[in-house]
Amino acid sequence: MGSESGSKLGTSAMKSGEKLPGWEARGLPTASISWEVSMKGEGSTESTAVLVDSTLRLKHRVTEADNKLGVGKSFSGLNPDALNDPDLYAAEKELYLGSLCEVNDTPRPWQFWTIMLKNGNFDTSSGLCPENGKKVQPFVSQNFPCFGIGCMNQPILHHQETHLLGNGTMMRGGFNGTYDLGYFGLGGEEDISYFEVIWEKKVGVGSWEFHHKLKTSSKYPWLMLYLRADATRGFSGGYHYDTSGMLKSLPESPNFKVRLTLDVKQGGGPKSQFYLMDIGSCWKNDGSPCDGDTLTDVTRYCEMIINPDTPSWCSPRSLPNCPLFHVTPGNRKIFRNDTANFPYSAYHYYCAPGNAQHLDGPTSTCDPYSNPQAQELVQLLPHPIWAKYGYPTKQGDGWIGDARTWELDVGALSSRLYFYQDPGTAPARRTWTSIDVGTEIFVSNQDEMAEWTLSDFDVLLTSVKS
Repeated sequence: MGSESGSKLGTSAMKSGEKLPGWEARGLPTASISWEVSMKGEGSTESTAVLVDSTLRLKHRVTEADNKLGVGKSFSGLNPDALNDPDLYAAEKELYLGSLCEVNDTPRPWQFWTIMLKNGNFDTSSGLCPENGKKVQPFVSQNFPCFGIGCMNQPILHHQETHLLGNGTMMRGGFNGTYDLGYFGLGGEEDISYFEVIWEKKVGVGSWEFHHKLKTSSKYPWLMLYLRADATRGFSGGYHYDTSGMLKSLPESPNFKVRLTLDVKQGGGPKSQFYLMDIGSCWKNDGSPCDGDTLTDVTRYCEMIINPDTPSWCSPRSLPNCPLFHVTPGNRKIFRNDTANFPYSAYHYYCAPGNAQHLDGPTSTCDPYSNPQAQELVQLLPHPIWAKYGYPTKQGDGWIGDARTWELDVGALSSRLYFYQDPGTAPARRTWTSIDVGTEIFVSNQDEMAEWTLSDFDVLLTSVKS
């Protein structure tokens, strides 16, 4: 993809200490925090506030100097080869900040929640993005938004560190910003991209609540914003290098569920592919685990889209947009050319990895540039066939005005979905390294705004069944 930012709460490379524009208008504090700061992991369900000399204080484990680390500045454990290489440096800095935030736990430590902000602009004349993991020369294409040189820029981002409110009863922090460089206003004006995430939690009570906003503009019509629970080590979904995160035990199909509370305030328009649940992993076409070789690794995604404006591109007349087969809860296999029984309207779109060598019949292949390696997508829509798994069964379920707490049998569902694999190879272990919720506003032809709140997000491992 053109550019992306994976911000780690409590650890980011954001501009720490800056005031968020527009916080006055939202009734949020802008005064500098004079308390001693350093913080445990933002994902902790326990308060990290401590009482010292009758004063409640937050302790941030990441300092301003840590946040400002950049190419050419060394830190503990940095590989000398990465010191002056921006790509290698960014990956190692993430692990370093993760080590500072690490919370000891059983069966292994965890680090932080991830917020991923992505921009779909792609300057095809730059030669920067690989095609299915392979370096390609610049080319001409009208398939991707780009206003010219610089369209793949990183955003301006303002960060408010987590701080105490309400006489020490509430913790709150956040960030906001825009991709439209040179603009420093509130973000609500016409034709200006805008993003905002505010996280808050009562001290010692309940879970974190994450409040999200995402707005597109004419220059940036394709934007994405997700809250992710990523693997604490190894490759998270869409990454080809080690990351850090919240998943101290990796969920594997079919033995896990996901519980969360979602309240969608604004949907983001008809092009908003809002994912109630998006799970990501990586394995090769022969079923073996990914190893960082972008030529043979494949990112795999399963996404449930709840925007009722999203149509089904899979139909009897568009079989290449459908998975090869559907598997019922009773393990009955229904092939896509069985027009009497295949649940076409349960699928938005399927696309196969671009490096697959043995595709069965006409099949759509995925965008070869959206990930460092090839990718495979299985995109679902609300349908009665998903009822057994706790997923939405009709259009509008979980959408605007229908806030709900969901308990989704993601493991059971993901064990029955079709994913491509080379013939004659042992089935891949479907271990999921990313679980996220959010939206992808896909090349809208007008400015759109999405707004939602997510809380009580938990991954529940279930007992192994025969």
